[in-house]
Amino acid sequence: MSVSEAAVLNALTVVRDPDLHRDIVALGFIKDLAIDGGRVAFTIELTTPACPVKDQMRDQARAAVQQLPGVTAVDVTMSARVRDAGLGVDGPRQPIPGVKNIVAVGAGKGGVGKTTVAVNLALALARCGSKVGVIDGDIYGPNVPIMLGMKTQLVTDGQKILPAEKFGLQVVSMGFLTQDDAPIIWRGPMLHGALQQFFREVRWVDLDYLIIDMPPGTGDVALSLSQTVPTAGAILVTTPQQVSLADTRRAIAMYRKLNITPLGVIENMSYFACPSCRHESDIFGHGGGERMADELGVPFLGRIPIYQPIREGSDAGVPLVIAEPESAATRAFIGVAEQTAAQLSIASYQRPTIPLTPVP
Repeated sequence: MSVSEAAVLNALTVVRDPDLHRDIVALGFIKDLAIDGGRVAFTIELTTPACPVKDQMRDQARAAVQQLPGVTAVDVTMSARVRDAGLGVDGPRQPIPGVKNIVAVGAGKGGVGKTTVAVNLALALARCGSKVGVIDGDIYGPNVPIMLGMKTQLVTDGQKILPAEKFGLQVVSMGFLTQDDAPIIWRGPMLHGALQQFFREVRWVDLDYLIIDMPPGTGDVALSLSQTVPTAGAILVTTPQQVSLADTRRAIAMYRKLNITPLGVIENMSYFACPSCRHESDIFGHGGGERMADELGVPFLGRIPIYQPIREGSDAGVPLVIAEPESAATRAFIGVAEQTAAQLSIASYQRPTIPLTPVP
């Protein structure tokens, strides 16, 4: 019995993307479908290589096609093409060449581990197969080079600044342009000019995600970001304690006022697991970040524990995702990265500039 393309596509409609809530055929995920007698081969092209359920989707698709009469073998290839948040954007907020999604990582207050989370999030996204860059947008306190163990000076190719590279990340920071102990005493317009240079005068190469480590609080850098480039969204880092949560609420309100979508909340320093007895202690409270996210209608992306090697890795310039790739805390960062990628995919399909394949 011959196998038809229509039969294969119909069988694959049972496989649904759990975040986009549509089947993979209607979403246009099926590519390169080939039928040779009873052998069927096709590619499932997802919206991110960091999809947390890609293995389940592959297995479900293979099982669905194998049930068709006449099918003797099914070859499923998984791939990904990250969608571009700058598609269809016009006006003053022009996309950055070479960058698909700009993601701000901010916090309502200092001291919540925002930069540590931003760096490990970027590395986790890269570990999942994405191409990632980092802008150290905390101009007054540029600590990204310390956390990545980078001491370098930026160079140009004669036309644009070339980002520094470490652990597979493309990185730009004011820390590469100043002495380690030199204070940066700038007013708002100078901050705006520096950000403009980081966006427009750096040769970013084929980035799926450009992570911007924002300064804490609500201020000039966020305003410049909203006016300068189309931002895919913002991630807010908090701790469970009430003081941090109150400031995070203000930061979420600021991003919404600036028309930057809050993609989700990460609860850092969420709990401490005793390395000897494994008892978990809620040093800063329990569940505050998730409750706040639920109240404000913002996705909760996950919890990061208090874990001494996180701090040690940041101080030594070897972040945890690199230093302990199999640790429970690294798995937490990977989980947060997968949820972040999922929210970016959802946001990309909510933009009217990206067409969907009509459902038959």
